[in-house]
Amino acid sequence: MNQWKKFRPYILTLVIGIMFGATLLAGCSNKFFASEAPKEKAEASNLAAPTPADLSDARNTPIVRAAHSVAPAVVGITNKAVARDWFNRKVIVDQGTGSGVIFDANGYIVTNNHVVENAQEIVVSLSDGRTLNGKVVGTDPATDLAVVKVEETGLPTATFGDSDGIMVGEPAIAIGNPLGLEFQGSVTTGVISALNRSIEIGERRFKLIQTDAAINPGNSGGALVNADGQVIGINSAKIAVSGVEGIGLAIPINTARPIIQALIDQGKVVRPYLGVGVFDKATAAQNGYQLNINAGVYVMNVTLGSPADKLGIKKGDIILKINDTETNSVVDLRTAIAECAVGDTIKVTFVRKGNQHTESVQLEEMPTE
Repeated sequence: MNQWKKFRPYILTLVIGIMFGATLLAGCSNKFFASEAPKEKAEASNLAAPTPADLSDARNTPIVRAAHSVAPAVVGITNKAVARDWFNRKVIVDQGTGSGVIFDANGYIVTNNHVVENAQEIVVSLSDGRTLNGKVVGTDPATDLAVVKVEETGLPTATFGDSDGIMVGEPAIAIGNPLGLEFQGSVTTGVISALNRSIEIGERRFKLIQTDAAINPGNSGGALVNADGQVIGINSAKIAVSGVEGIGLAIPINTARPIIQALIDQGKVVRPYLGVGVFDKATAAQNGYQLNINAGVYVMNVTLGSPADKLGIKKGDIILKINDTETNSVVDLRTAIAECAVGDTIKVTFVRKGNQHTESVQLEEMPTE
């Protein structure tokens, strides 16, 4: 017993040492095992993403193939502007994020005008994770289209289709960034709900593609694609009415093509003008006037030196027709002029003091403001 007491301190020290060593070994063991997991994870992350060719026939649908083809060409566009902080210092802030479609491998991107409007800086987020500074080449507020350029080559591009050849009921695929870059590259599907949907925006009427593919804020400027993987429209607007869902609108790509080319070549779209300010019954009432006419639009003013001025149009005249098109609203008149080209000679039918006249005049380029 006395001998046990004699060796007890040494035994106690040995037990503590063994326990400490076991704990240290366990810690080292966990460390060693933990080092294997990232390796396995790293190896897993290097696996190539599946392609449509890797899928079964049941999964490899036209929608999958179209999304796989076009999505790499759809980008995020962040509009940045200068603001003042609490200390009155200039800071760059995000005004919003939209989408765009690369149509030229040398860095040309089509988007909506309202996506880049009033931007001091443009940041383009590519589908591969890169971000590039962009520059606005040109804008067309009338059609809500714009072209942005990034200094990069070899970019993935989308193929433009023929929007005149699409049919109601065929599949429609919307690709973009709804609600911001957190949802970049989102794909939603539906059908072509209607064609040539006439929408009045400001004083112009536009014919758009209607779809029930989900289009939300941030999708603006993104691609509307058919089942063949061709871009048939540029997503532009969503009608947000209480209780109404599934109404998205896109600018037909055949409408967009010449505008895109004009923006690249000239930085703007050259449009004809007549040079009159007019009221119809509705716009007169909105401005506090009562207009007692049964047809045509009432001339409120004439721009000095304009085609209308050269024609002899005066305040108080009532324009009934442009060529053979009746002009019973402001939109009718603007649309009739917009369908002509600079240099075209048109016939203007108007009434002055009860007498009807028809005169010809050559349209000129609308002056820049």
